[in-house]
Amino acid sequence: MSASPLILPFSDIGAEALPLAGGKAVNLGVLTRAGFPVPPGVCLTTRAYRAATEGAGLGDVLDALATTPAGDVTALNELAARARALVLAAPVPPEVAEAVRHGVRGPGGPSGPVAVRSSATAEDLPHASFAGQQDTYLNVVGEEAVLDAVRRCWASLWTDRAVAYRAANGVDHRSVLLAVVIQEMVSSEVAGVMFTANPVTGRRHEAVIDASPGLGEAVVSGSVNPDHFVVDVATGRITGRRPGDKLLAVRPLPGGGVEHVGLGDGTGSACVTDDQVRALAALGGRVEEHYGSPQDTEWAIDADGALWLTQSRPITTLFPVPESAAARAEGGPRIYFSFSVAQGVYAPLTPMGVSAFRLISSSISALAGNPVADVTAGAPQLTEAAGRLFLDVTGVMRGRAGRAVVPRLLDVMEARSAVVLRGLFDDPRFGVTRRSVLPALRRVLRIARRFRVPSNVVRAVLNPGATRGRVERLRSRLRAELAPLPESATPLERLDRVERTLSARTVPLLPHVVPGPIAGFAMLGLAARLLGGRARPGELTTVLRGLPHNVTTEMDLALWRLAGRIRRDADAAALLLTVPATDLARRFHDGTLPRTVQRELREFLAVYGVRAVAEIDLGVPRWSEDPTHVLGVLANYLRLDDLSQAPDEVFARGAAEAAVMIRTLAARAGGLRGPLVRFALGRARALAGLRELPKFLVVTVLAAMRAELAAVGAELASRGVLDSPGDVFFLTIGEVRALLSAPPADPAGSLALVAERRAQADRERLRRHLPRVVLSDGTEPEAVATAEPVDGALTGTPASAGTVTGTARVVLDPVGAHLEPGEILVCPSTDPGWTPLFLTAGGLVMEMGGANSHGAVVAREYGIPAVVGVAHATEHVVTGLRITVDGTSGTVTTT
Repeated sequence: MSASPLILPFSDIGAEALPLAGGKAVNLGVLTRAGFPVPPGVCLTTRAYRAATEGAGLGDVLDALATTPAGDVTALNELAARARALVLAAPVPPEVAEAVRHGVRGPGGPSGPVAVRSSATAEDLPHASFAGQQDTYLNVVGEEAVLDAVRRCWASLWTDRAVAYRAANGVDHRSVLLAVVIQEMVSSEVAGVMFTANPVTGRRHEAVIDASPGLGEAVVSGSVNPDHFVVDVATGRITGRRPGDKLLAVRPLPGGGVEHVGLGDGTGSACVTDDQVRALAALGGRVEEHYGSPQDTEWAIDADGALWLTQSRPITTLFPVPESAAARAEGGPRIYFSFSVAQGVYAPLTPMGVSAFRLISSSISALAGNPVADVTAGAPQLTEAAGRLFLDVTGVMRGRAGRAVVPRLLDVMEARSAVVLRGLFDDPRFGVTRRSVLPALRRVLRIARRFRVPSNVVRAVLNPGATRGRVERLRSRLRAELAPLPESATPLERLDRVERTLSARTVPLLPHVVPGPIAGFAMLGLAARLLGGRARPGELTTVLRGLPHNVTTEMDLALWRLAGRIRRDADAAALLLTVPATDLARRFHDGTLPRTVQRELREFLAVYGVRAVAEIDLGVPRWSEDPTHVLGVLANYLRLDDLSQAPDEVFARGAAEAAVMIRTLAARAGGLRGPLVRFALGRARALAGLRELPKFLVVTVLAAMRAELAAVGAELASRGVLDSPGDVFFLTIGEVRALLSAPPADPAGSLALVAERRAQADRERLRRHLPRVVLSDGTEPEAVATAEPVDGALTGTPASAGTVTGTARVVLDPVGAHLEPGEILVCPSTDPGWTPLFLTAGGLVMEMGGANSHGAVVAREYGIPAVVGVAHATEHVVTGLRITVDGTSGTVTTT
């Protein structure tokens, strides 16, 4: 500690000084050393904070904070208050006080009044800004006043908001220290903030500037309506302006401190000139170029017209811009569609999960007649950003065929994405360049002929039972093919099998399965056309209630029946209701659960253990490996007391309602149309349930390949190249092959790479906002058009008819989620791992999806009202709120 300085001038602070100077001081030092106009100042380092607080008695508070959940706000606030009191009561060590006095009056330091600003070591970081979490004191005059402000800055490391922010972001309170910036005040005539990328739309190189008279505190604190400008950084063109009333200014007082001065309505004139706005944007562009990433800056203009930078930090809320190989080859603006979001997976995929999809995409590309040179690199249209998969759909959207087909498919799968893509039709950057539909039609017909899809669709309509039999035989053959390699197989042989299976075997399975659901939904469409306007809203979806032959529904009902058998064993039921699911999972693997639970759960997992939450990620443990979620769901089922609302009863009632609706609609059609409507709807019920099977087959393949890779991981761990077998999923196929082919002399590199990727994944799991569609300039088209709800009403896509009023339960992760029977599930999206929760839900509200998305299909089959594609539902609805879900009109309202 003694080797560390107490005081550093900005000119001596570089990027490596974060542990000593904190984020704010580091950025001011970097800007100063790069020649940007920064008011001079010094940094009182974290060594001073350590010296002042080491005897303050914070240990007990830190111990308590380490065990306090992030959601326990009351406890966090109480502990924060104790910490603040302890820090404020601690005396400033004499050597620290002398260092402050010397820094204030010494060379290189500020002259005149200063700003005393907190600079935490967890602050202004690339993944979390921590903006405004600690305190700043302006226009501080005199050494003793500076010392008092320093002490209060130290204490502000323990404000309620700072403690809560660290807890929410998973930052260890013990790891955070505080430095203090002491910086010369700029007596500004006008000041404000500037983002070098648009923080709302995501558009890069578009500066957004807020300006108001006086000190920048008025703008930063949000106490004034500033002038607002949007500037194209490249050209300096001001593309948007909105004058603010600027009714308030913060001004320095002669003896220290500040005052709030009322001003007249300033809407009629801007407080900065256009030339100053352009100069600010140009300065912001240089700052961004220096850092290599968009920046959130604070600035001031003094009485002489000089422009000063008083802060710069990364804009942490921007989603990183994807870049595909197709974009690198072709150039120009691009449209990226989020495959992850469309699949209901909000968490980042593991690197091996991304690698698996690159292999699968190579197979799709080859099937379409465009083989790729390197199958591990994947199709040029597939890319990844922030651990999420994106598809470059620019080429598709520039073709007439793509524009006609893709949005219509998304209408029933992910409706809001369809709206966003249609909104780009008039953008001249993405105009149609391929007007003929013939090339696309020829490709589709070639694939259809190769796999005899048209004839199989006809066969499915004529004999649904035979189609289901063929599909079941395919499933049996697949299970046999996926049997694990013998123990004698080498790691390279296992890796070869994974690469071969994913790149050549998986995708060709699907054309053998899709004719059934194609036929089913074609029959539903035929019935709709025959009925014309005779079918009322919600009636056709009623036909799909209690739909048979759906592998996901069958799984959920099998789990419900398992709960019923456990219910009859009082001791076993009591165990599941009282023991945490994690402990039960451990007992299952030890073979020490009650016989009923042990045997029945093993049989269930033998069929459905390939599934998982976020199951499209090969790197995610399957239920057969970790049945914690399944055991938690079983406990939820055991809490259902009203057996008239039991899922199998509800499912049976739904099937009966569907049969009645078929007869009603057929009678309403009348004449020759009646029998045709009855036939078409009957075939829809017989075949549409197969919709879930293609994904189940893919997931089955992924689970088998995961097992092979786990064996490879075990071998690499035994060699010391990895810490544990599971680390293999934080590498790519190519990286694993390199480790197997030429083992490194020093394994530190692979160990460090895995550790960094695990840490990055942990950070990414905290990201709440994921764009459905993002452009190559960072623009999120949906953000431009999204409107806030009016009077609590939210709108989306009707997914399952009916109306229900109940208590909302917002669930962001289904693992360990507790849903009381009848509660309305509000969630970002779903995959089959979520659907056991549907069995006790009274209704469903989902941010993603369309009328034929996975969650919508299962909700209809269970007969629960559902609205999907509701923007920001998990933000506007809170747990415990009474809401009404109208699955016929697509609205969600508070009651």
